[in-house]
Amino acid sequence: MSTSSEDRRLPGGWTRTKARRRAGLALAVAVALTVAACSSGKSTGGSSGTSPSAGGSSSTNASASSSGGASSSCPFPTDSVTLTWWHNATADPGKAAWQKTADDFHAQHPNVSFNIVPIQNEQFTTKVPAALESNNPPSLYQQWGGGSEATQVKSGKLMDMTACVSSWVDRLGPSAKGWQVDGKWYGIPYDYHIVGFWYRTDLFQKAGITSPPKTMDELYQDIDKLKAAGITPIALGGKDRWPDAFYWEYFVLRECPKDTVTSSIANVKFSDPCFVKAGQDMKKFLDAKPFQTGFLGTPAQQGAGSSAGLVANGKAAMELQGDWEILVMPSLTQDKNFASKLGWFPFPSVSGGAGDQNAGLGGGDGFSCTYKATNACPAFLEYITSADVQRYLVKQSAVSLPSNSEASDAITDPTLKTVLQYIGTVSYNQLYFDQALPTDAGQALDSAVADFFAGSGSPESLAASVSSK
Repeated sequence: MSTSSEDRRLPGGWTRTKARRRAGLALAVAVALTVAACSSGKSTGGSSGTSPSAGGSSSTNASASSSGGASSSCPFPTDSVTLTWWHNATADPGKAAWQKTADDFHAQHPNVSFNIVPIQNEQFTTKVPAALESNNPPSLYQQWGGGSEATQVKSGKLMDMTACVSSWVDRLGPSAKGWQVDGKWYGIPYDYHIVGFWYRTDLFQKAGITSPPKTMDELYQDIDKLKAAGITPIALGGKDRWPDAFYWEYFVLRECPKDTVTSSIANVKFSDPCFVKAGQDMKKFLDAKPFQTGFLGTPAQQGAGSSAGLVANGKAAMELQGDWEILVMPSLTQDKNFASKLGWFPFPSVSGGAGDQNAGLGGGDGFSCTYKATNACPAFLEYITSADVQRYLVKQSAVSLPSNSEASDAITDPTLKTVLQYIGTVSYNQLYFDQALPTDAGQALDSAVADFFAGSGSPESLAASVSSK
C-alpha cells in the first residue's frame, strides 16, 4: 500500500487513514495530545444552557441535548434537514453502531434525517478534497484533525462550529484541541489513540521473562531470550508500511526534546542531530533482527498471518501497535481466550536519550461538518460524544478509548484498562508525524522509513527526507 493511501484498521472493521497534513501550520504539531482520560478537565456533564432531550434513546440512554449548545448564536433547526454522513465504518460492528446512533438521534429529532454513506478509508484522501472543491460536499465526514483538517479549512467549506460546541467541548479534554484550527472548532474527536507494545504473557513466561521491559536494553535482552526459546520476538506488518514509522517516531521522541520535535515539525526541517541519532537507534534495532521472517511482505491486520494475527495466535510475542489492536485481533484467531494472554507496555526508554522518556505517540478519530450541514450537525456531534453514547460505542467494540473520559468506565478488558491507565501518566502524546507534517513531507518520511526497513537509506537520509521537502 502506498503511503498516499495508508490506513489502519480500527475496531469493528473500521480503518483509518494516516491523514493528510498541512503545510506551514504550527498548530497541530504543537498539540501535545494529552488524552482525555488523563485530563484534569472533567466532563462538563453535557451541554450547558441546553435542555435534555425528551425522547432519549431507549438503548443508548443518551441524554445529549436536542439543541447542541442551542443559543441565540447556535439555534437548532426547526425545518427538516437531511445530513449526508461519510464515515469509514464499512463493516460491523462499527457500521451497525453508527447506524443505530443516527437512528436514535432521529428518534429524538424527527426533523433530522441521515443519508449514511460508509466509505473505504483509503478513499477519503481523494473523495474529501474533491467534495470540498465541489458545491455538494457531505454534511459531515471522517476527520483526523492535524494537517489535513487545516488544509481542508482553506477550502472555505468547513463549518466553524465554535459557537455551537464551546459550551460542552471541554468534556473531551485538551486533546480535542488537535481538531482546532487557529483556535476555532472545525472538527470534533470521538476517540483517542496511543501506540504501544501488545505482548503475549504466555510466551514471555515460556522464555523466562518475568516482567515487560522498561528500557531498550531490557527489550534487547528479551528479544534474545525469546529467540533462544524458539519464539519470534516481534511481529511487524511491513507490507502496509505505516507500522514501520511507529518505531522511528518513538525513537525520535526518546532522543529529541519535546520543543525540538515541535519546532522541527512546524518548520518541516529535521536538522537537529537528535533525528540522526534516532535513525541510528533504529538501525541498531533492525540489526537485532527482532521481526518474523518475511516481515516486509506481511500485512498488518488482514488474516491470521498478519502481524496482528501472529500475536493473536501465539506465533509471535509482541507487536508495536495502537490501542485498537485489541479489537482487531478477535476476528483473526479461533482462540476465544486469546485476550486473557495479552499484556501491554509502553515503548521503552532509551538510555542517555535527550527526549522525553515518558512521551506517547498517537492521535484520534472524529468528524467535521460542512457549511451545508446546519446546526443539526454540531448537535449530532455533541450527541455522539455524550457519555452514554460513548459508552454504547465502547460496548459495541466500535471505540476502544472514548474521547469523553466519563465513558471510560465502559471499558472492561483489563489490558485495555492498563492502556487507559498509562495514558493518564504520559507527559504528552505526540500526534503521528505524518499527520502533523505537511502532506508531501509526511509521505516522504513514511516512504523513507519503509525503505530503511527494507535495507535502503541511512539515519541521515531519514532525517533529510523531511528537510528536503
